[in-house]
Amino acid sequence: MSQHLRCTLVQTELLWENVSGNLDALTTKLEPLSGQTDVIILPEMFTTGFTMQPTHLAETMTGSTVDWMKIMAFETNASIIGSAIIKEGKGFYNRLLVVTPAGEVATYDKRHLFTLAGEHEPYTAGKDRVIVEVNGWKIMPMICYDLRFPVWSSMQGTDEYDLLVYVANWPKPRISHWDALLKARAIENQAYCIGVNRVGTDGNGLEYVGHSGAYDFGGIDLIAPMQGEGLQTVTLDKSALQSFREKLPFLADADGFEIG
Repeated sequence: MSQHLRCTLVQTELLWENVSGNLDALTTKLEPLSGQTDVIILPEMFTTGFTMQPTHLAETMTGSTVDWMKIMAFETNASIIGSAIIKEGKGFYNRLLVVTPAGEVATYDKRHLFTLAGEHEPYTAGKDRVIVEVNGWKIMPMICYDLRFPVWSSMQGTDEYDLLVYVANWPKPRISHWDALLKARAIENQAYCIGVNRVGTDGNGLEYVGHSGAYDFGGIDLIAPMQGEGLQTVTLDKSALQSFREKLPFLADADGFEIG
């Protein structure tokens, strides 16, 4: 188990509904990270942008996006996190993928579909929370709109996870909500919290200004909200997290509940 975890936030523009173009652009961005980081975090639907047209864009778990993630994870020696449109059976999913350098793949299907954009119509909602272990760190991955629902990420007993990760296409008009909620999730769960958002304008004319960020277990900014395209790496400290929880054992007093 590593006491430190290097996480690289990739804030990037996305080509609208252009899988191969996005993968080519990201390959160029990620190649210099080889040996420099432990986890690479990409935005939500990083191959297409936030589209409601999965019928002609969805891939399977043996498609080009998962294959690309396996190759890039191996070449960079880092686990890669991001969501893409995946078809399974008769359903389409906004599926977050965690791919390790060894080629292992863990998945999380977005629970809270964004009804304002009609996401609930072509996509199927996920049912289960997922915790993935990377280098001895327990990571709970989430997707965009999940951020608004604190119960879904709430710690179920102490030390359930160390790091919350949100990947998103969160638009400019509500970016102040993004900033505030990421910090809140870190504070209430006494966990590190990282959010990675995109920049640019999508095919629906929505503008995105990034503000990808990382917060520690007390809600302190580890990096300033990112502006424009770019990559930024932050190092997390497991011993600092454990010491904080021991000094302020608030989680032990949390209410018990079941998620339906």
